[in-house]
Amino acid sequence: MNITIIGASAGLGLETVKRGLKRNHLITTLSRSQIEIEENKSLKVLLGDATNKTDLINSIQNADALIITLGTGKNMKPTSLFSDFAKVILEINRESKLDIPLIFVTGFGAGESKDYVPWLVKMFLKYFLKDVYADKTKMEEIITNSDLNWTVVRPGRLLDKELTEKYRVENKLFKGINISGINRADVADFLIKQAEKQTELKKYIAISEK
Repeated sequence: MNITIIGASAGLGLETVKRGLKRNHLITTLSRSQIEIEENKSLKVLLGDATNKTDLINSIQNADALIITLGTGKNMKPTSLFSDFAKVILEINRESKLDIPLIFVTGFGAGESKDYVPWLVKMFLKYFLKDVYADKTKMEEIITNSDLNWTVVRPGRLLDKELTEKYRVENKLFKGINISGINRADVADFLIKQAEKQTELKKYIAISEK
């Protein structure tokens, strides 16, 4: 299938590209920076801005699914990246209905999940990532109040380890949920598999190591 990945130049986005190619999909990427990956005939790399309507439309032509792995890297300053993207994708949807799976990655600590993180994580989010997570939450609210075929994925702390395909998926919040770290490669595996078959339609998914 044709999968478009937004924000694919590094980190989780790049891992998702690799996993998609490994599972024999045609991958189109949109990012501001060049992707450092071995050339592949199944990969189409587009440079552009995810909040630019023309760039975004170009990237999703013929897409069977859309995965959004936008991030700010180590930048913890206030941002409107996530909510700006949400507004643009909704504008495109109003003009031409996007009847495909859209898988959005935010983070455990966005939205209502902020009340279920450990105390130390809560302090870190409050004092260092408050503005970034506020905008991630805003994106969630915009998207989940739309008629898009959305799934919101909230991984725990992202780790650089090998793929295991063994991870815990929770689609409800509960006391003691304990969402800890998880390999980027395993999150990527989940994202691609949801693009293939959206089993968690219109759900908020927390994902962690077993």
